[in-house]
Amino acid sequence: MFYADLSPYAYCDDGDEFTDLTDGMRFVSFRPVYELSNVGWLEADHSWTSGQAPREFAHRLLAIVDAQQVNTMLGLHKCDLCPTPLPDSHPWYVPRPGDLLASAGTGEIRVPGSLGAVFAAPRLIGHYVVDHGYLPPQSFIDAVLAFDPYGAWEARFPGIRFPWLPDDADLRHVDDE
Repeated sequence: MFYADLSPYAYCDDGDEFTDLTDGMRFVSFRPVYELSNVGWLEADHSWTSGQAPREFAHRLLAIVDAQQVNTMLGLHKCDLCPTPLPDSHPWYVPRPGDLLASAGTGEIRVPGSLGAVFAAPRLIGHYVVDHGYLPPQSFIDAVLAFDPYGAWEARFPGIRFPWLPDDADLRHVDDE
């Protein structure tokens, strides 16, 4: 699925659902009160910016991908920028923590930007940056470098790695359904 960088987010209009990674069995869902902008929704048949991202940016981005799960969907999206079939010997295809393959993923991440603005990216953005040389907009790079995905969060949702949860966010357990 392709969306131009910094275009308004339109992929999932049911609100955001963060998975609590401390046990993987709790979900916090809410209608975002912030403006969402797309970053890193790439496809092979659309042009995108390439270049060398700062090393610290790539490390922090992968930490965010490792720490956050937003709007996790059933099924797996495979990177269409990669060659087919995937060569088993190439390090790009060695799974990162939490992934079956570095070049396949499901779900999204959220990165807080300026007050009231958040970047929405697919979890594959780490793969796009590290393995394909995708260079996101500078505003996203700055936001990633400023965001600590392991910071101290509110006690009511300690496993949710995001600071701007609204007061009406709904905590659900898998056994509640």
